[in-house]
Amino acid sequence: MKKKISPPLEITQPHGIVFGFDRKTDEQSLAAFVLRFADKELLKVLLPRLQDEDILATVDFLTTIMRKYLSEKEYHSLFLAD
Repeated sequence: MKKKISPPLEITQPHGIVFGFDRKTDEQSLAAFVLRFADKELLKVLLPRLQDEDILATVDFLTTIMRKYLSEKEYHSLFLAD
């Protein structure tokens, strides 16, 4: 069973998501932001409204980040859950 990822306890509410203070806070805020962005209810409303270009740009951005910072093995085990 996969371990569920959750943001650090310090940042669990939207008003706690802040950037620019320090690296630790930025990392915690990014984790909380991404998890909130991936919320099923939010995506159910947002995705149908996106333009095709927005979808492709988002996928391209995230894929580029994974290629830059993950090995192929990590990509397969962590993202694809192979």
